[in-house]
This record gives sequence, C-alpha cells and structure tokens, in this order.
Amino acid sequence: MSITNKFRAASFIAILSFAGQASAHAHLTSSVPADKSTVQAPPAAVELHFSEELNIRFSGATITESGDKRIHTGDATLSDDGKTLTVPVPQKLDAGEYLVEWHVLSTDGHKTKGTYGFAVKP
Repeated sequence: MSITNKFRAASFIAILSFAGQASAHAHLTSSVPADKSTVQAPPAAVELHFSEELNIRFSGATITESGDKRIHTGDATLSDDGKTLTVPVPQKLDAGEYLVEWHVLSTDGHKTKGTYGFAVKP
C-alpha cells in the first residue's frame, strides 16, 4: 500500500471515529409532560427520555414556575437502561406554566443541557 493510500485510510478511520463521537451526545428524545403541552392533572414526576445512557451523578433537572419560583423536587433516578431520567415532584403543582431545565452527562463523557416548558390547566 502506498503512503498516499495509507494516509487516506487513516484519514477515513479518523473521520469515522469523530463522527461516532459527535453522535454520542445524549439528546432529549421525549418528555412527560411533553414540551409545550397542557396537562389536566399535575404530574407526580417529570420523565426525560434520552438517546444515550446517562451518568446519574452528573445529571438532573430543575423545575420553576412562572416568576422563577423554584419547585422542590426529589432525587432523580434512572430507568430504561439508564436513558430515562425521572425527577419526582412531591408537591402538587398549582395551575400555571412551568419550565424544566435539564443537564445530563452521557456515560461516554459528553455533557448536554436544555429547557422545555409545560402548563398545568386549572
């Protein structure tokens, strides 16, 4: 194999390696309550479903009511092979709009974060 072909092969392998790493970030695939949804009953927990397995020690979420009033939550847990982050909401949420801010660390070391909102109907 010529040096040029060896270089091309090595470059191709490196590109594939980086492409695999880029897709390894944990992305939010769905949530309960869903983004921009209005629920009739206040949720007892918020479930965040991700594309990758998470590290629970460095993953979590906060919930705030409109006006930046932080809602007390329980300790987050993982299920679904570590891809679902469940955040208990021990208090009954009042009617209103809520913002969920999440941050996660996938088990391969990539951090991601985001926000979404939902409403509780009176």
